[in-house]
Amino acid sequence: MYRSHNCGELNATNINTEVTLAGWVQKSRDKGFMNWVDLRDRYGITQLIFDESRTDKTVFELAKTLGREFVIQVKGTVIEREAKNKNIPTGEIEILVTELTILNAALTPPFTIEDETDGGEDIRMKYRYLDIRRNPVKNSLLFRHKVAMEVRKYLSDLDFCEVETPYLIKSTPEGARDFVVPSRMNEGQFYALPQSPQTFKQLLMVGGMDKYFQIVKCFRDEDLRADRQPEFTQIDCEMAFVEQEDILNVFEGLTRHLLKEIKGIDVDKFPRITYDYAMKTYGNDKPDIRFGMEFGELNEFAQHKEFPVFNAAELVVGIAVPEAGNYTRKEIDGLIDWVKRPQVGASGMVYAKCNDDGTYKSSVDKFYDQDDLGQWAKITGAKPGDMIFVLSGPADKTRTQLSALRMELASRLGLRKPAEFAPLWVVDFPLLEFDEESGRYHAMHHPFTSPKPEDIHLLETDPGKVRANAYDMVLNGNEIGGGSIRIHDKATQQLMFKYLGFTEEEAKAQFGFLMDAFQFGAPPHGGLAFGLDRLVAILGGQETIRDFIAFPKNNSGRDVMIDAPSTIDASQLKELHIKLDTL
Repeated sequence: MYRSHNCGELNATNINTEVTLAGWVQKSRDKGFMNWVDLRDRYGITQLIFDESRTDKTVFELAKTLGREFVIQVKGTVIEREAKNKNIPTGEIEILVTELTILNAALTPPFTIEDETDGGEDIRMKYRYLDIRRNPVKNSLLFRHKVAMEVRKYLSDLDFCEVETPYLIKSTPEGARDFVVPSRMNEGQFYALPQSPQTFKQLLMVGGMDKYFQIVKCFRDEDLRADRQPEFTQIDCEMAFVEQEDILNVFEGLTRHLLKEIKGIDVDKFPRITYDYAMKTYGNDKPDIRFGMEFGELNEFAQHKEFPVFNAAELVVGIAVPEAGNYTRKEIDGLIDWVKRPQVGASGMVYAKCNDDGTYKSSVDKFYDQDDLGQWAKITGAKPGDMIFVLSGPADKTRTQLSALRMELASRLGLRKPAEFAPLWVVDFPLLEFDEESGRYHAMHHPFTSPKPEDIHLLETDPGKVRANAYDMVLNGNEIGGGSIRIHDKATQQLMFKYLGFTEEEAKAQFGFLMDAFQFGAPPHGGLAFGLDRLVAILGGQETIRDFIAFPKNNSGRDVMIDAPSTIDASQLKELHIKLDTL
C-alpha cells in the first residue's frame, strides 16, 4: 500500500512508530541544514522533517527539489515535535523521513491551495479539481455526504425504498424548458432529461411500492442565479394511502433529524401558515421568520388625506424597522435609491421616524398628523426608536417590492443569522395561476396536484380561487421542499387537463400512459421533494449552493473546466439526422 496512515491521524501515541504516508506537498521551509515539508491529504496535514545529520544524503537533496502540490510518498519514524502546533491534530509530532519517492511532479498551481486563496472564482472554476483540494470546498463536499447519508438512514428506517427512475424520458410541459436529447435510433425524435421524476414516482405508487425515495439529478433549462443550476439534486419521495398531514409529519421528522444530527439543534415548532397569509404578511411564499418586520396594511389611515400618491394606490403597506430611528438622511436616501433600482422597481418610499418621546417625524408631515402616524406605528408594530418604511402601488407588485426591502434590511441589520434555523410550512397554495402572456391558467405546481375537494366546483366559475392540496417547507427564507397530494383518478386528471387548456388529444399524447395507469387501481398518494443542494447550503450556513456541488456550472450554464457545452462533429450530427441553422 502507498500509506500505512493518513495525514490527519498520527499523534503523540504513535511516537517511535515506523509509518508510510502519501499526499501532496502543501509547503516547504528550507533552512539549509534542515528542511520541513507539510504533507497534505483529505484527512489533514503532517509535518515531515529532513535533517542533514540524520537523513540519507540522497533523500535530503531530493527533498530540496519538492515543489507545491508534488505528489510524494515517504517512509519514516514518528518523533516528538519541538515547536508544537496546537491548531492541528498532528501538531505534537513530525515524521523523520528515511525514504522519499516523488510519485508525480506538479506545475505551480494557478492559485494558492489555501483556505484563503488568491484565486478568483473564474480561475478556481476552470481548475476546479485544484479548488477541491482547499479545505472550504473539500469540507463542503464532505458535509453534503453527511447530510445525504442521514437522509438515507432516516427514510430507510421508515421503510422507504430507494428506486432509480430513468433519465431519458418523454418531454412534458412542467413549467421550465426541458433539456432534450436526440435519438440516433429513432430518427427525428428526442428524449428529454427529467425536470423531476414526477410521473415515475406516481407510477411506482400504482405499482404498489408504497414508500419511495431517491436522491436524484433533475434538469431544467432556465435562467441561472446563485442558488440555481441547470442540473440539481432532489430528495424525491412519494407515499401511498396518505393524506397531507401524514406527509407533513414525516418530513417535519426528517428536518428535525437533520438539524439534530448535523447541527446539534432541537427544533420543536414548525408553524403552518397559508399562502394567502404569507403573501399578505411577508410579501412572498417563502418567508424568513427569524425576525419580525411583518407587513402592516395602511390604506385605512393613509388614504383620503390629500396625499395623491397614496390615494391612487391599490395598496399602502409598511414595515417597522427595529432601532432604525437613528438612520441619517443619507442612509434613508440610500435606501430610497435601493428600492428604485430596476431590480426592485419602486417609484419612491415614504418614511416615518418613531421618536423616543412618543412623537413622530415623517417625510409626509404636510399631509399626516401625529394621530395618523400613531396609527401607522400601531399597525406595523413600531416602537420608539424604530423607523417605518412605506411603499404603495398595485398590491402584488408592492408586496414583492417591500419583501425585497425587508430582506435587504434584515441582512444589513444582521438579523439573518446562519446559526439560527426557523422552519415552517406554507399550505393552501392556489391550484392555478393566470398567465397574462398566454391568456390562460397554468398549474402553480404541476398538472398532477390535487385540488381541495371542497373547491373543485369553483373550477367552472372562479378557477383562481381553487386551492391545491399543496405545501412547501421553508427554512430561513428559502423553499427547501415542496409537494402535494396527487390526483389519482382519471376523471379528475382529465378535468384538470381541461382547465389547463389541453385538448383531449393533447392530454392523451402527453400523459396517456399515466391516465391509463390510473384505471388499474391507483391508490391515493402524495409526496414531496427537498432540494438537496439548497438544504445542504443552508445547513452549512451559506447562501449559495455552488461550493456544495463538486463540479458546478457558471451563471451562463457553462462548465469552464471541461468547456461544455461545445460543438459536435459533423459526422455525429449526420448520425442524429440534425442539420444546424447557421443563420
